[in-house]
Amino acid sequence: MSAAPCYAGIDVGSATAKAVLFGRDGSMLAHAIIPSGGQLSLSAELVLTKALEKAGLARDAVQTVVATGYGRDTVTWRTKSITEITCHARGAYFLSPHVRSVIDIGGQDSKAISLAQDGSVRKFEMNDKCAAGTGRFLEVMARTLGLSLEDFGPKALIADTPAKISSTCTVFAESEVISLLAQGETVERILAGLCAAITQRVHSLASRVGMAPEVMMTGGVAKNIGVVKRIEQAIGFTLTIPEEPQIIGALGAALYAKDMG
Repeated sequence: MSAAPCYAGIDVGSATAKAVLFGRDGSMLAHAIIPSGGQLSLSAELVLTKALEKAGLARDAVQTVVATGYGRDTVTWRTKSITEITCHARGAYFLSPHVRSVIDIGGQDSKAISLAQDGSVRKFEMNDKCAAGTGRFLEVMARTLGLSLEDFGPKALIADTPAKISSTCTVFAESEVISLLAQGETVERILAGLCAAITQRVHSLASRVGMAPEVMMTGGVAKNIGVVKRIEQAIGFTLTIPEEPQIIGALGAALYAKDMG
């Protein structure tokens, strides 16, 4: 293994831990994503190890570590911790300097961020008090309907009109879905209704911040085409989806780590 220096960003979320490695020349060397599990500090170690293995680097190659996300303070060996809002903005702006808005839907929270022309955070709104409108919400509903998350989005697009899901609470919405199934409602219309419910929640955040193009969507839910299309209709802009939308916070953290040297 090479001992060439690198800089690490680690995003410890409630559902997944992500790591991104940058080289001294400014190139992204590797990234990794794993489930967070019950021990967030251990997840941070494991995801960094996985990224280093992908890059063919030894642990002592890491010069600086910036931690972000829900569990950033559990990374006791970090060089510094930075909020996920700041890191998401930095990561999104790095991928596209034209980005002026970010919608991030993670495992347990959702965020809307407005960026200034230089990429700094102008304003943000965040929902971290309730699982409604998050990846966790989608996971529960997919399990209730006996579907994989991969099938969720494409099937939601089949329905012409969504079923009415009146509750945005995960627990009550699950009961509502079961009731709709018993009444003979189609799975496709229920899925479309769930995507609409998430969109309503996220649109509320976005409206308070004020969305302007280019709008980038990050987080695992950006892989759900049903939610993406609903949000695009609601905000009136086409969303830019990164190749790997889950690593944007870790990417921003890695860039800050590189700045620190």
